[in-house]
This record gives sequence, C-alpha cells and structure tokens, in this order.
Amino acid sequence: MIGLLQRVTHAEVSVEGESIGRIERGLLVLIGVQPDDTEIRAERMLERLLSYRVFPDTTDRMNLSLRDIGGGLLLVPQFTLAADTRQGTRASFTAAAPPALGARLFDHLLSQAQARQPLVASGRFGADMQVALVNDGPVTFWLET
Repeated sequence: MIGLLQRVTHAEVSVEGESIGRIERGLLVLIGVQPDDTEIRAERMLERLLSYRVFPDTTDRMNLSLRDIGGGLLLVPQFTLAADTRQGTRASFTAAAPPALGARLFDHLLSQAQARQPLVASGRFGADMQVALVNDGPVTFWLET
C-alpha cells in the first residue's frame, strides 16, 4: 500500500462540485493499493499515518504526530500512485490493484481510521474528484507498507 502524505493547513475533496470531505490542520493522504496488499498492510499504513512525526514542536522540529496535535485526516483513493512510469510516455497501471480489491482495502483503511481518529474525512473510490489543499511547509512524504 502506498500513502503520499501531505501536511496541510486545509484540504478538501469535491465530487461534481459538492464538497464530500474536508479538514483543517492535519494530513491529506493519497492512497494507492497494489495487488498484494492486505488488511494487515492497510492497518500498518494507518498506524504509520497516525504516528508519523511531521508536525513541529515548540522548537520547530518535526517531533509531533497527527495524534499529538489532534489534527484531521483526509484519505483520498488514488490508483495512479501505483503507476509504472519507467519507460515510454504513458503510464502503465498493471501494478495497481483491481478495482474490487482497491475499493475493499480503501474502505477497510477508512473504517479503521474512523474508529481510531476523531477527525476523519475521505474521497470516494472510483469518482472523478477535485482535491484542493494548502500544503504546510511544504511537507510531503511517500510511505509504503
């Protein structure tokens, strides 16, 4: 499972002009699912997202996690993260999970997040989404499980 996390001061996802998820200070995480991913990998990804230290402490060092600051978590499915771009000028998506598996694992990740974190929002699997954000820093990390 791939997570592209961005520390944000604000993020929002819309479908057909309607806002379906938004957070203030926290993490926007684009999620890519690969064929060999499992519920265990999704849970490991969530643990890393909640505990990854990307927020500044009083000395301006990145020592605080999403849990520490009580921030929001916006999860957005994005199969293109699993693209193979090593050759040519058009990406191949053979490394992405089939839609049924991707949807199931994204939903599992989302339900686990909602059970463990108070402020969780999400995009919609398979939808044409528009994502707006203010990247704070900018701070962006690529995580894999």
